[in-house]
Amino acid sequence: MKILLTGVAGFLGSHLLDRLLAAGHDVVGLDNLSMGKHQNIAAHLPGRAFRFLERDVTDPSAFEDLPTDFDCVVHMAAFKIPRYGDALRTLRTNARGSENVLEFARANRSKVVLASTSDVYGRSPKLPFQEDDACVIGSSKVARWSYAVSKLFDEHLAFAYAESFGLPTTVLRFFGSYGPRQHLSWWGGPQAVFIDAVLNDGEVPIHGDGLQTRSFTYVSDTVEGIYAAIVTAEANGEIFNIGSTHEITILDLAKTIKRLCNAPGELKLRFTPYESFTGKSYEDVRRRVPDVTRCERVLGVKATVGLEDGLARTIDWQRTVPRHDPASARREPSTP
Repeated sequence: MKILLTGVAGFLGSHLLDRLLAAGHDVVGLDNLSMGKHQNIAAHLPGRAFRFLERDVTDPSAFEDLPTDFDCVVHMAAFKIPRYGDALRTLRTNARGSENVLEFARANRSKVVLASTSDVYGRSPKLPFQEDDACVIGSSKVARWSYAVSKLFDEHLAFAYAESFGLPTTVLRFFGSYGPRQHLSWWGGPQAVFIDAVLNDGEVPIHGDGLQTRSFTYVSDTVEGIYAAIVTAEANGEIFNIGSTHEITILDLAKTIKRLCNAPGELKLRFTPYESFTGKSYEDVRRRVPDVTRCERVLGVKATVGLEDGLARTIDWQRTVPRHDPASARREPSTP
């Protein structure tokens, strides 16, 4: 297959690139390198089966001179800062980028695989989250919901293109992907920040009471879900949860990381009210865990890497890379 992959130099995008090339596919990758890193894809450059273009998907001209014979367009590029705000940029970037991608795919009759997020389930009380459940988003005055709303809009837009133009479309909702190449700030997830704190004898910041739960999915499991969606015709027209069903509290996550790091001393915790880092109202999700029945039935994949195994691999990797500069956290955009 010939595949266009946006956000190719990001965390998930670069791992997906590895998988696609290993399977013998040809890939053209786009990334503006706002958060993605050239080093994530450097091993494949130059390459016969991979071409990289530094471009911004929010600019329609990024697509003007691309080949027109892609079998599939995988849209991974996005902007995500729910914790720090910047709702306007989040909404604009994700809407414009997705529309440009969908318009390109429509013009060239390419299948679309759209990366979405478990955040779209919002405050839904029904657990585990199923793909056809209602999405219960919080108040419009709470900026943290802007990312969820932007991705939910992207989903609606994708299915509108499918309905209006017969565009084969698949939506994937990811649950807490982590692993090597993850961003080392909160954009990478709490595990990235916790590992850094423990390895450097710092305080682990716990937002709220720490009893909120999450499901964390090792990157190779997420990538297998994406790959299956690309190559499985029966995935067209569907939404899939891609994630592990193992649920853990944030407090227990911190304790697990402390043990796996085998770091000396006691675990140092710093409980932080949400308002102290947002400066405004913030609404968290108390529990987040997927129902993956549809994924297993249609795509034939399930998460196989246990949390402790995945965290151990991630800790080993994080020991080898430079620390993230926390002062940059409010300045940088994000590409998954």
